[in-house]
Amino acid sequence: MSSPLISIITVTYNAEATIERTLRSVEAQTYPHIEHVIIDGCSTDHTLAHVHRYVERNGKPKGHQIRVIREPDRGLYDAMNKGIQHASGDYLVFLNAGDKLHETTTIEQVASKADWQPDRANYAVLYGETDLVDDEGRFLRHRRLQAPERLTSKSFRSGMLVCHQSFYARTDLAKGTLYDLNYRYSADYDWCIRLMQRAEKRRLRFLNTQLILTDYLSEGLTTKNQRRSLFERLHLMAHHYGWPTAIAEHLWFVLRAIIKR
Repeated sequence: MSSPLISIITVTYNAEATIERTLRSVEAQTYPHIEHVIIDGCSTDHTLAHVHRYVERNGKPKGHQIRVIREPDRGLYDAMNKGIQHASGDYLVFLNAGDKLHETTTIEQVASKADWQPDRANYAVLYGETDLVDDEGRFLRHRRLQAPERLTSKSFRSGMLVCHQSFYARTDLAKGTLYDLNYRYSADYDWCIRLMQRAEKRRLRFLNTQLILTDYLSEGLTTKNQRRSLFERLHLMAHHYGWPTAIAEHLWFVLRAIIKR
């Protein structure tokens, strides 16, 4: 078994309040074969000061690979596409400002589960569970949607069962499946489905790591724009699974929200 290179992609813009937690999380990883790609959309606060100190602390040969790209972008998903294009690892995962890896051994555990072998049909996706945290990084709750034991492209008919930050994709597949910039809030949902569909056509497998992989900052772009995101996801779900399924699932989303009240 070989050791795969894992590319962690962090997209930032004026994230001085939360970026340090993410950088420290990657810095603390016990696994040596990590590439950290940081895409900054020309922040005007002290985000880059945190990043520069992080780079200094982790300079070679003692640290992992770090690549910092600072340039304007056309929004979050455009920046994420840049991250994919710059990634050179065997697998990639997104860990944005405020998010952190669940344990210091998370990447080591994921890599061991991968059973990576060069020139072999390795797993297309490695996935797991997610915990939600607040602005201070404190645990709030386990994510309500749970990762299925057996993941397929049809699993997301019931919503995004695997959090984007707990979805490790083979980089070669990701580079052929960039984010669709026509979607403003749910392009990650669409991206995961299309990547899985691409993998299934090649008869590649998906692996549930049975691990909590990520502590996810609950107030993301989609959370802050729930109504617009809901309508966009409705159209995406209809595109991938048909209108009857999309309408039925979204009626259940609404009913569940009413019951919670």
